[in-house]
Amino acid sequence: MTGNKLGRVAGKVAFITGAARGQGREHAIRLAEEGADIIAVDICEDIDGVAYPGATDADLADTTALVEKTGRRIFTAKADVRELESLRAAVEQGVEAIGAIDIVVANAGISGSPAPAAQIEESAWQTMVDINLTGVWHTVKVALPHMTNGGGSIILVSSMLGIRGGGYMAHYASAKHAVVGLMNSLANELAYQWIRVNSIHPGNILTPMIDNDQFRRTLRPDLDEPTMDDIAGVIGHFHMMPKPVIEARAVSNAVLFLASDEAQYITGAALPVDAGAVAKF
Repeated sequence: MTGNKLGRVAGKVAFITGAARGQGREHAIRLAEEGADIIAVDICEDIDGVAYPGATDADLADTTALVEKTGRRIFTAKADVRELESLRAAVEQGVEAIGAIDIVVANAGISGSPAPAAQIEESAWQTMVDINLTGVWHTVKVALPHMTNGGGSIILVSSMLGIRGGGYMAHYASAKHAVVGLMNSLANELAYQWIRVNSIHPGNILTPMIDNDQFRRTLRPDLDEPTMDDIAGVIGHFHMMPKPVIEARAVSNAVLFLASDEAQYITGAALPVDAGAVAKF
């Protein structure tokens, strides 16, 4: 849809965190394909206590090239969602370059190493909450002053574990559950401004968050170099449908729907994109 001026979010500006790779990059591309200009931020660094590598400057540059290929504009900045003032500065620069914000996708997040709740290190718990919950709040906090008077759409990225929970990931599930509470609170506060707030709950998505050496080896310690195919049987039990891993674009299509006028009366909703994981007995 390169150059399409009649897309489902044509003329809108989307602010996306964690946009250098994975789901964030796919959200940026999908929204740009449908006519949105993009303000994209990412920390582009490894994060202490997170076992898999973080995104890089090169990753963010690739996102820029892919969005520009659609014919839309993009502004990028390096910012840590844990640091309110640096995030605020990035947004202010983005708005000056691109325009007022219509869509917010609070996507930045990390996963953790599976462990019993009582054995999770305090530093690991704090980092998880700081990024996956406080970082979401920071994202909305800095974006709201720049949202247009005509309303808008805020999409908070939670997880299937933000609804159903899951053993050995208490820190992750707790933070993602709290995102739903934040979403409901914001939906009630902002409805009178015609700003809709919803959360989205992905299942197992094929991104570096699960496609990394540490995660694969944790699930298949019996193998020296396990592949995604090797762990499919382990993670696939979460999904009801017979597909252990979902492509990132499936989540981006749901983000696009919630961002578009097609969802104009949808607010306060928690939308799973999880092959039935939340509903599974």
